[in-house]
Amino acid sequence: MDPDTVAALRAVGETDPHIGTDGRVPHGSSDDPDLLDFSANKNPRVPPGTREVFAAAFDTARSYPNDGYPDFRAAAAEFVGCEPEEVVPTAGGLEAIRLAMQTSVRTGESVLLPAPSFGEYAREVRLQGGEPAFVDHDAILDADPDDHAMAVVCNPNNPTGECYDADALRAFADRCREVGTTLLVDEAFLGFTDEPSLSGREGVLVARSLTKLFGLPGVRMGFAVGTGGALDRLATARRAWSMSAAAAAVGTHCYRADEFVAETRERVARERERMRDRLATRFDVFPSDAPFLSFDTGDTDVEDLLATAREAGIALRDARTFRRLDSHVRVAVRRPDENDRLLEALDV
Repeated sequence: MDPDTVAALRAVGETDPHIGTDGRVPHGSSDDPDLLDFSANKNPRVPPGTREVFAAAFDTARSYPNDGYPDFRAAAAEFVGCEPEEVVPTAGGLEAIRLAMQTSVRTGESVLLPAPSFGEYAREVRLQGGEPAFVDHDAILDADPDDHAMAVVCNPNNPTGECYDADALRAFADRCREVGTTLLVDEAFLGFTDEPSLSGREGVLVARSLTKLFGLPGVRMGFAVGTGGALDRLATARRAWSMSAAAAAVGTHCYRADEFVAETRERVARERERMRDRLATRFDVFPSDAPFLSFDTGDTDVEDLLATAREAGIALRDARTFRRLDSHVRVAVRRPDENDRLLEALDV
């Protein structure tokens, strides 16, 4: 990016309601410790032993980490099904997304983006001087990737929650490769499912985050996966020591917590279905494979619903901040007792 693209982004924020005048986009997560936070989609539990691993990393944090991150790369690669040398450690999934776009998108080039979806995609495209080209999230796999430098798919999609058909997604990846369009797949929530990753597929860049599945957003753990020339560009552009020693140790531990992952997937699937059934008695709820549910509030004003929840000590995500959603709210899937509090507060 250059100073002109940064200034241009702030100018876009003056007319685009999905980007602030400071050039930033809204995110979930409440900073009020007295509220039960249903606005952020992170696991309310962490793998057993994580605290001890984090504490034990203190001594290693007094030295620069091994910039090769061999243990983390091996654990991450085994988890997503690629080769360790294809893993590029980053300080969170967002840094992986930025790195992918920095090394793939030139000034003036078009990037195919789903809508509604994560607002950071358009922000990062504009910071590279690119032009977002929006298409409905449920039609993006049918779009023509030609004439775009990159296409982005969020799987499962945030905020709607649907996973894409695996065969259709791979067919789209093949079409992108044939016309020279880089496909970036954001798999931040894929760990909550049994769906296979696209990691290691030719022509595809994958962004992963440990924030959601392992409930540790403050540690800033993530990585990108690439092959061939795209991987070479990622590796060249990556900052030295792009992940802290503590993050690498915790990430390695988390990716080997097989029982925790299996239990999380089962709990989220069970609670999501239960919550969806209850919410559907009052609201129009999106189908979801993710650890959250989005719904149209219908005749209920969004502001009133947010206020009602807040009075009950609960923070919800105002989904109107997502492009093409005008009367929607998104809620996380948390522990059963916490979910009961939410359902009671929403009178369903």
